[in-house]
Amino acid sequence: MKVLTFKTIEEIGAAAGKMFVDVVKANDKAVLGLATGATPVPTYDYMAQACRKGEVSFKNVTTFNLDEYCDLPKEHKNSYYTFMFENLFSKIDVDPANVNFLNGNAPDAQAESDRYAEAIEAAGGIDIQFLGIGRNGHIAFNEPADKFTNNAFKVHLTQSTIEANSIYFDDIPMPHYAMTMGIGSIMRAKKIVLVATGKAKAEAVRTMLSGDIDPHCPASILQAHPDCTVILDEDAASLL
Repeated sequence: MKVLTFKTIEEIGAAAGKMFVDVVKANDKAVLGLATGATPVPTYDYMAQACRKGEVSFKNVTTFNLDEYCDLPKEHKNSYYTFMFENLFSKIDVDPANVNFLNGNAPDAQAESDRYAEAIEAAGGIDIQFLGIGRNGHIAFNEPADKFTNNAFKVHLTQSTIEANSIYFDDIPMPHYAMTMGIGSIMRAKKIVLVATGKAKAEAVRTMLSGDIDPHCPASILQAHPDCTVILDEDAASLL
């Protein structure tokens, strides 16, 4: 794993964003794995700015998002579908037909998992995957568990994850379930970029990088990935 540390959020966004832009420049039909939340926003800002400047076009790329809440309309302001269109897709020239999400309201979670895995495989696999990390070491919504997961599945979110994300739900209670890409799907990405900022993530970052590979810290599996870059601010790196 390669670890980079920067002082500012803007520097982090530029570093991670350039990695995505470079992949698309090298292959205009690249497959991008994308994440939601506050962490990727500076990266998406960099990608959007590069597109506006004419430095890169995303019109031929395919995207797959990591996860989506269950029991929430996709048009709701806090759905990850809405997040992605507000923070990235409306600002770049991506073809909406090439944008893929898990359906958190699918009646059959296993069938939805199979559909998503088949779609990723049909697209040629993910070329570069963005990740954040939770305070408990989760990646996507793969929470601490007794074993690593494979393809997408329906997960009951932990209380710590619910507490961390509930601040965004001011009109309805936060959903307690989500559909999420599994660890196996994430690890099959050709390149992975994980970004973490803030002191609240420092312990998880330390465990991810220097602890044993253990499903109780799902992010620790990234130690086994052949091309993973971890981008941190000084606070997130403070316990290394």
